[in-house]
Amino acid sequence: MEFHLLPILAFLSLTLVTSHATPSPEAYWNSVLPNSPIPKAVKDLLHTGKGKPVYGGVSRAIQSNYGFSATADQLHYNPNIVIFFLENDLKKYTKMTLRFTRITTSTIFLPRQVAEKIPFSSKKMPQILDYFSVKPNSMEAKAIKQTIKECEEPGVEGEEKYCATSLESMIDFCRYRLGKSIQAISTEVKKETPLQTYTIEGVKKMASDAAVVCHRQDYAYTVFLCHTTQTTIKAYKVSMVGVNGTKAEAVAVCHTNTSHWNPKHLAFQVLKVKVKPGTVPICHFLPEDHIVWVHN
Repeated sequence: MEFHLLPILAFLSLTLVTSHATPSPEAYWNSVLPNSPIPKAVKDLLHTGKGKPVYGGVSRAIQSNYGFSATADQLHYNPNIVIFFLENDLKKYTKMTLRFTRITTSTIFLPRQVAEKIPFSSKKMPQILDYFSVKPNSMEAKAIKQTIKECEEPGVEGEEKYCATSLESMIDFCRYRLGKSIQAISTEVKKETPLQTYTIEGVKKMASDAAVVCHRQDYAYTVFLCHTTQTTIKAYKVSMVGVNGTKAEAVAVCHTNTSHWNPKHLAFQVLKVKVKPGTVPICHFLPEDHIVWVHN
């Protein structure tokens, strides 16, 4: 799926010429988060990339809206791949079959002053498609409509959702929810790997149970759907090694209260008789292009 960047880049160039005083997204990060390194998931989106969006393995199976039921496509998942698992599986020597797909993309983070001038609403869909030169019945149009739909859907009870159309707005939302001293972490794999079995070598729990999880969306430019809940979200850094020797530093997120999730959500389809809504924490690994924000 390839979105047209020319309208964005032309508008971006014009805006930057008239807005010299406005810092770049990277400069904004460094000014408000000087003690928090920029994770690779963010660095890859600060400059124009090359190639088409690639999604696979774990990433397509995870829905960021837990009020949704599993789609027909998701129900055809490969049963050999670990998509959701239980918290007590996060221990040394546990083996999991996973596929971490390296993301290449042609989309970028737009500076906030640019993104805020572009419509982002289901009521403005014709203008959005026209702006990006997207045909109404194309796959690109379907992706745009789906992302905006998910952004406009209310969260489940106790969940706060926010779609960040710029890096600056994502930072501000996370600082508002967690405080000024925060850090961002993301999954990093040394190289793109095939579906294989990984063995956990170490598990490190983040100090705080407060977290904001941001999921990258399919869109014409970089958009993240961020959400947090009134209940605990536990974040872990998990060191793993694949059978071919590939090292992975993965981020796992465990949701401790699923009582308000849709009973037909993919997690319950995958775990089947093991878990029902509101019983035990449900965990999943984050793809390389997703981000978890926690206290620093």
